[in-house]
Amino acid sequence: MTTTLQTPAPTEPVVTATRRRRPRTSPLTTVNPATRLLVLLIMSLFAVYFLVPVWWLVVSATKGQGELFSGNGFWFGGHFALVDNVQTLFRAQGGIYSRWLLNSLLYAVGGGLVSTLLASMCGYALAKFSFPGREAVFGTVLAAVLLPAPVLAIPLYLVFSYTGTVNTFWSVFIPSIVSPFGVYLSRIYAASSVPDQLIEAGRLDGAGEFRIFTIGVRLMAPAMVTIFLFQFVAIWTNFLLPSLMLADTSLQPVTVGLVSWRELQGYPISYTTVVTGALVSVIPVVAMFLSLQSFWSKGLATGAVK
Repeated sequence: MTTTLQTPAPTEPVVTATRRRRPRTSPLTTVNPATRLLVLLIMSLFAVYFLVPVWWLVVSATKGQGELFSGNGFWFGGHFALVDNVQTLFRAQGGIYSRWLLNSLLYAVGGGLVSTLLASMCGYALAKFSFPGREAVFGTVLAAVLLPAPVLAIPLYLVFSYTGTVNTFWSVFIPSIVSPFGVYLSRIYAASSVPDQLIEAGRLDGAGEFRIFTIGVRLMAPAMVTIFLFQFVAIWTNFLLPSLMLADTSLQPVTVGLVSWRELQGYPISYTTVVTGALVSVIPVVAMFLSLQSFWSKGLATGAVK
């Protein structure tokens, strides 16, 4: 008896239909061109609104004393006198402008660093520790954020006058280290960026709370840089509080000093010197933003990934 082996029929290849992926379109391509043009126009108007005063300040600082109020105010004069104006600025009244710049740096940098540290510690505690009255404390911080700073100027003056510290360095420095907005931002950022598992692992390993906080600070770096920049600019541009607290010229910041020069009505300090001083006073703020911009962007990206 013979057996025949049947070979299996060859299977036909299965043809799978490949779906064509639609090209991703940018959100801007789906917007009406008229809407894009309107948005571009509004943004251009805002840019011109903010840049025109800066341009006028730069141009005016390069003019001589007789060219400031003559000719086109938004273009350079016949003689480029920026170097002479800067030299005159730092020689005026025995070089008091250098002292004002140093005072502003001490108030802004020192106050910004201390306020950033205190705000990060308070925000971390409000986010990661449970204690009675925590929400009430956070509500008080929110109320302080909404409170305008000029409202507190007179009460602060009365407090420092009672303690006998008016017309001292501390009367401007101590109010500068308090930042309700910094506490609010630190609390929000610590709650989202510092995981609870990290804190529990640190406690199981026997680390103290301060040691765990130093580890969490690295994750809160973007928020801390933001707090420092905001506080630095707020202290640097503050005028009302130093003008109330300080009567000694050697303790005043650059904002109060320039206003006192402006009130001299051009004699013995010329308007060109005041304008040049305003231009020089902007340079530290711009330098601070440019120097921290890369770290700020890098920290934001790191926080997003984590």
